[in-house]
Amino acid sequence: MTDHALRLLRQHAHLAELAAFPFDFDLDRTDHVEQVRLASGAPLRPVAGDGAGGTYFVCADGSVLYADSEGSAGIIGSSVDEALELVIGLPGWRDHLDLSPSDGPEKILAQVTETEDEFREDYGLDEARPRLRAALGLSERSPVELIGMLHTALLRTEPDFLLLNEEEGGAYDLLDQHPRPPLWEPVLAQGRADLAALRAGDRTAWDTVAGDPVRRRLALRAAQFDRADGDLELLRHLLRREAESSMTDELRLAAVLVGLRGHTEDLPLLHEVRETDFDTACGLSELPGPDADGAALQEWARELDESLFGTDPADEPPSTWTELAADQGLTELARVALIRRLDEIEMDQSLLRRPGTPKALDPSPLHGLAYEFEQLGDRVQALRAQRLHAALQQTAWDRVSARLRQARLERETGQLAEAGRTLATLRDTLTNPGDESLRHWQGVNLGRFIAEEHYTLTRALADANLPEEAQATLAAADAILGELSGAGATAVRELAEDVAERVRDPRDPG
Repeated sequence: MTDHALRLLRQHAHLAELAAFPFDFDLDRTDHVEQVRLASGAPLRPVAGDGAGGTYFVCADGSVLYADSEGSAGIIGSSVDEALELVIGLPGWRDHLDLSPSDGPEKILAQVTETEDEFREDYGLDEARPRLRAALGLSERSPVELIGMLHTALLRTEPDFLLLNEEEGGAYDLLDQHPRPPLWEPVLAQGRADLAALRAGDRTAWDTVAGDPVRRRLALRAAQFDRADGDLELLRHLLRREAESSMTDELRLAAVLVGLRGHTEDLPLLHEVRETDFDTACGLSELPGPDADGAALQEWARELDESLFGTDPADEPPSTWTELAADQGLTELARVALIRRLDEIEMDQSLLRRPGTPKALDPSPLHGLAYEFEQLGDRVQALRAQRLHAALQQTAWDRVSARLRQARLERETGQLAEAGRTLATLRDTLTNPGDESLRHWQGVNLGRFIAEEHYTLTRALADANLPEEAQATLAAADAILGELSGAGATAVRELAEDVAERVRDPRDPG
């Protein structure tokens, strides 16, 4: 569909007035209540608003995203024309967000009629609707059809159209409460298809799937949740090839799935895989010896299966699915899940409580989130996770390590002043640690990394034509270098000289 109707509204004031009242699609209300952006970074353009503070945005593909003033958003049409068909045909559409075709025509018509009867006479709806439809060249669709269109549009909101608060980075809620498939379903779809091909004896698939590290991992995950007695030979094949990737969770999974059969003839293969390299030797260190019987092999596999794997994909750590999504190029799917998880933790830090110690928080999930965001190339969200991670550290060593990573992310996102303040906080901790964890920082890699980040920030400040800030950070960097000992000091000295030269001669960007 085109946006022909929007052009007509902009060209004819009397049509724009009719759209604004009674249909609450006002071209003059394009200032949303706060700055927002799409998580994907795709462009977003406001075109209209309503009297309740909501805004209609057009996305790059023409889809219309509606965001209300209470922090919820959703796609309501594939084009502005389609969105106008909705707001004209169902002026009370916000009251019908949770209706779907499965509710049936009788329920849909009853609810729509009840809503429209409340304001039909006061708003002159029956006269205004056909006039505006005809003037804009829009189709006359039944409420049942419009609810179906709205339902389909809403389900497209994630992952590509997740709306964020620009300043804080948190995500808007979904407009509707329609159930969505769990993350693992789309992530595992390729693996299920490949497992079916492997089971069918497609020899091309055996070579293609086993030779592709990502598809191989997905096929193994599919086999984890759909176990069949006839899979042993294909599992052996995938196990051999997975060893090429060294120690992975899927290598251990493949070994477990093979070991669960309890066949002693598989022990030579399992030991061969274990001896692939140092990491596999450590990862499969508890494997029974070559002379073990089938019961011992099966017991080893069963214990690992119960503690690490199992047969329900819902029991897997969320990182399993976000990492596999990212590996497949399903970037926005992974990003949405990670942002939603970070939002949950930010709103309720009790989610970080350690089992058995309800007063102690475990900030490591935030470290993992920051890492996964960086892997996606989303340093803004990585920084958001890292700041919260740093604020929850207990020991001086951990506070310094976390602030160091925070400062790097701030620098890399262009927040140079914030990076400078974070490094100042870090130096205060070095001076007054409050515990003994930092007593040897000058002689280990942590000291070297601290000095390197100071010098790197100094260069960034000089490049940004902030000479006073660069000089101050250089002085702090030199003071830290003066405290380092051994190889750490030697490793930093060349960088220190290059940066000092850059600050002395601001005309040289190198």
